[in-house]
Amino acid sequence: MFTGIITDIGTIREAEQRGDLRLVIGSAYDMESVAIGASIACSGACLTVVEKGADWFAVDLSAETVARTAPGLWVEGGRLNLERALKVGDELGGHIVTGHVDGVGHLVSATSEGDSTRLVIAAPSTLAAALAAKGSITLDGISLTVNNVEDQADGSVHFGLNIIPHTAAETTLDALPQGRAFNLEIDVLARYLDRMMSLRTRAM
Repeated sequence: MFTGIITDIGTIREAEQRGDLRLVIGSAYDMESVAIGASIACSGACLTVVEKGADWFAVDLSAETVARTAPGLWVEGGRLNLERALKVGDELGGHIVTGHVDGVGHLVSATSEGDSTRLVIAAPSTLAAALAAKGSITLDGISLTVNNVEDQADGSVHFGLNIIPHTAAETTLDALPQGRAFNLEIDVLARYLDRMMSLRTRAM
């Protein structure tokens, strides 16, 4: 489990396609305290440490993981929002995050609003029912609050977020090219409610 509070920005030093995709990620974490087999959320995807060095760790991504996450994310030179797994007694500063990506969103617009940046993100129709104003969303591993939701004619949804300067400086949200893809994870409660409602509808 995670909280969506980013504690480091890693850089992909190597990306090698073997049977799976092997990434070597540079990090400022104290790797002495990171065990082989530990979970680290990498831009919202929970990945397992399979190898490590003094200032890096390696993970393997299956074809399923690559297919279900943001395109273009897992390339050499790419930057990743990192968070180590939550320990019992740690402060829950964001919200409960599982590290399972529910869908991919795309940047519609980024505009200045006071000192902050206002983002509008397009999310697929499969996530529309799980997004609500003042609810939680994980964007590339970052715990954020949804400001507003606008349903679209095709069933998809646009939702708004405000990014304060501290969040932009401490994450990969300092770079926002038009159309940028993001890993999205809906609130875990919304995931279970969606499942319950779909079963109830099917039974009627």
